[in-house]
Amino acid sequence: MEILNLPTNGMETLILPTDVYALAFHHRFQWEEAQQSYVILFPEGMVKLHGGAGEVIKRVDAKSTVANVVADLKATFPDAVNIEPEIIGMFEMALGKGWLRKVE
Repeated sequence: MEILNLPTNGMETLILPTDVYALAFHHRFQWEEAQQSYVILFPEGMVKLHGGAGEVIKRVDAKSTVANVVADLKATFPDAVNIEPEIIGMFEMALGKGWLRKVE
C-alpha cells in the first residue's frame, strides 16, 4: 500500500489510498450557475473552486476511497499526464482548510 506524506501547516498528514473523505459538517458542494463553477458553501462564506478542484471534490462522497477518486479522474481525463500529485494536493488543501473530514 502506498502512503502519501503531505505537509499541512507544519504538521505531517498521511493520506492513504484507502482513506475515505466527506465534506465537513455544515459545508455544501454545488454548481453555482452565476459563478459558472463549483463552489463550497459554509456558514462563513463561499469558496469558488477552479478547474480540476471541483472535479476532485465532486467525487468526495463519504464512500469512495482516495484511490477510487484518483482512478476515476485518470479514467475521465486520460490525456492528463501525471495528475495524481495534483489530486492529492487538492485533498491536502481541502483538509487543511477544513472543507473535508475523514470518514472513520
